[in-house]
Amino acid sequence: MRRLTGRLFIGFLFAGWVSNAVFGQSTVQKTLTWQQTREEFEKSNPTLRAARLGIDESRAEEVTAYLRPNPDITFSADQINLFSKNPVDRYSPFEFALPYVSTSYLHERAHKRELRLQSAQQGTAIAETQLADQERNLLFNLRGAFVQALQAKAVLELAKDNLAYFDHELAISQDRFKAGDIARVDLDRLELQRVQYESDLQTAEVNLRTAKIQLLQLLYDKTPLGQFDVTGQFDFSENIPSQEGLRRIAMEARPDLKAAVQAVEKAHTDYKLALANGSTDPAFGMDFARNPPIPVYIGLSVNIPLRIFDRNQGEKARTLVDITRNERLREAAEAQVFSDVDSAYATLQHNVILLRPYKTSYLATAARVRDTIAFSYQHGQAALVDYLDAQRDYRAVEVTYLNLVGSFLNAASQLNLAVGREVIQ
Repeated sequence: MRRLTGRLFIGFLFAGWVSNAVFGQSTVQKTLTWQQTREEFEKSNPTLRAARLGIDESRAEEVTAYLRPNPDITFSADQINLFSKNPVDRYSPFEFALPYVSTSYLHERAHKRELRLQSAQQGTAIAETQLADQERNLLFNLRGAFVQALQAKAVLELAKDNLAYFDHELAISQDRFKAGDIARVDLDRLELQRVQYESDLQTAEVNLRTAKIQLLQLLYDKTPLGQFDVTGQFDFSENIPSQEGLRRIAMEARPDLKAAVQAVEKAHTDYKLALANGSTDPAFGMDFARNPPIPVYIGLSVNIPLRIFDRNQGEKARTLVDITRNERLREAAEAQVFSDVDSAYATLQHNVILLRPYKTSYLATAARVRDTIAFSYQHGQAALVDYLDAQRDYRAVEVTYLNLVGSFLNAASQLNLAVGREVIQ
């Protein structure tokens, strides 16, 4: 009996372990910080993965650009007599045949291969920089979705706290009503007011779910919504680098500006290549043949095209104009960098100015007024309308503060986008 009981006990343990291994993983909570969110995005986002394949394609074009011309080889046999016989009536169609073998090779002058390779390598460098710029813009969208999720979490917590606080006050008011301390109409107004806090809670939950859905879509993540969460500091900071310092960083770090500079360099290389393609490339040849009474002979040849009409004039003119065009685009990119940095910096400073009094005064004042009026109302020294106004003002101040923090974080993300790298976490 003991042996049977022991086996059953071991069997139940094993079944529990298997059940946990199979089904327990589905209940694991996945909580990501911003750094983890960014790493997962860079690893799994299909848009970035497709763009990286474009870099590989560009590197393959470098191989093609540096290939040498293929040599030519020709085999021929002439004077094959299929219908005649020699004087002794022996059939020999190849008796007077003239076999011929020739080969030729085009020699590219003026460093055409080297210039083609240099142009292809510069094209790869531009593609890599454009990938970095695409990633910069996608990370801005990702950061916005992450901030939206953090803001929705903060608003949800505020809605829960407000509802819990109001329920506590409502319970006290119900006790007062039972004791005959307040009228029925006051209690009814309080109970009706609770609908607003319930509505705030439901709206906050929907907004949080929507923010998580958007973030999961950007991450290309199929984690169930109830098992996904984000964590991070939802607050603002007054430690902002100077505007001139941000401008210098942007001039060094902005990928689109770097791509514009690289495009100018590639335009110069393409112009040199157009000049080189206007030069003449000779083709050197050698042939072997039999021509009775000569049993075997060797011949040499040089084929030099006469570039009289086509000297690649159109491509030379186009690439020369393209240099000027890319220089103007570089200047426009520089102006855009300064505009983006200055605009984002002004917006961020504006948000800091608005948030500073909330942090130092408004939040504490609103909480103090609410608690004071609530205490006075509980002791019959304040009117119901004053109590409801105090509750409403506290809720408005808290929500405004959270919205301003969200605006600050979005402005910080906009500044990071303008600078080209994260200067404010």
